[in-house]
Amino acid sequence: MILDLITAILWSLSPFGESKVGIPYGIAQGVNSYLVFITCFLANLLVFPIMFFFLDHVNKGLIKWRPYKKAAVWVAKRAKLGTGDKIKRFGFFGLAIFVMIPLPGTGVYAGSIAAYLFGIERKKAFMANAVGIFFSSLIIWTVTVSLKAI
Repeated sequence: MILDLITAILWSLSPFGESKVGIPYGIAQGVNSYLVFITCFLANLLVFPIMFFFLDHVNKGLIKWRPYKKAAVWVAKRAKLGTGDKIKRFGFFGLAIFVMIPLPGTGVYAGSIAAYLFGIERKKAFMANAVGIFFSSLIIWTVTVSLKAI
C-alpha cells in the first residue's frame, strides 16, 4: 500500500500525469481514496514552487544552450497560444479554469509556465493554480470513485 501511494504521489509530481494519473492509479491499487486525493493534490500543488524555482534559476543558465533554448521557445509559444487569450481576458479566473480542465497539457506545469510568461504576481498565480488543481483533482477523484463503485 505504501509503495502504491508513493507511486501515485510520483505520478502527481510528474509532468506526464499530474494528479490526473496519480489519483486513478492510487485508487485502482486499493489505497484509501481520501488519502489518495489529499496526497496527490498536495504533491501536484508542490509542482508550482518547483517550477518557479526552475524558471527563475535553472532556466536562466540553460537558455544559453541552443537545443534547450529552441525547446523553451517552442514550449513558450505553445503555452501562449493555449492560454494567452483566456489569461489576458479573465486573469486569475482564466488561469484557474485553464489549470482545472482535466485534460493533457492543462495542468500546473502549463499553468506555471503561463503565469511566468504573462508576469502574473506569484501569490495570485499560486492561488489560481491551487484552485485549479483542487477542482481538477476533485473531478478526477469523483469520476474515479464513481467508476470503481460500478
